[in-house]
Amino acid sequence: MDFERVDMREMSLEDQKTGAKQAQLVFKLNHTMPMTDEYNEVLKELFCENLGEDSMVMAPIAGAAFDHIKIGKNVFINSNSLLMARGGITVEDDVMMAANVQLLSNNHDEYDRQVLTCKPIHIKKGAWIGAGASILPGVTIGKYAIVGAGAIVTKDVGDYEVAVGVPAKVVKTLDKDKF
Repeated sequence: MDFERVDMREMSLEDQKTGAKQAQLVFKLNHTMPMTDEYNEVLKELFCENLGEDSMVMAPIAGAAFDHIKIGKNVFINSNSLLMARGGITVEDDVMMAANVQLLSNNHDEYDRQVLTCKPIHIKKGAWIGAGASILPGVTIGKYAIVGAGAIVTKDVGDYEVAVGVPAKVVKTLDKDKF
C-alpha cells in the first residue's frame, strides 16, 4: 500500500511556520464577513491560489495543510468543513459539499500516534457530498457520484454511483445520460 508517513516530531521549522500562518489565516477567515472582498482575499491566501474561479468555501472551517488542497472551478463547500489535507485533497470542477463534511487525508499510526499516515483524497467533477459525510484517506469519489448525508466513506465510489451509510455502500447507479 502506497502512502506517505509524516513524523510530527520531525517537522521542519518551515513546516511549523507554514502551519502557524495557516492557523492564523483560518482564524481570520472564520472571523471575517463572508461575501466580501476581504473574505475572498483571505480565502485565496489560505489556499495558496489553488482555489478555482467561482468557487466558495464558507466559514467556519477547520483543518491543516491547506497548501495541499486543490479546488477546481465552480465548487461550493458549505460551512463547518474539516479539511485535513496532509495527504493531499483534490476537488475537481462543479463539486458541491454540504455543511459539516470532513475530508480526512491523514490518520495516525496505530502504534506511534506522532506519525501520520497520509493518502490523497480525490473528488471528481460534479460529485455531491451530503451533510456530515466523512471521506477517509485514499478514497476517490467518482464523477457525478453522490455521497449521502452522514456516510463514512472508506472505499472508492465510482462514477455516477450513490453511496450511503456507515460504512458507505453503493445503493444505486445514476443514469449518466441525464448529465
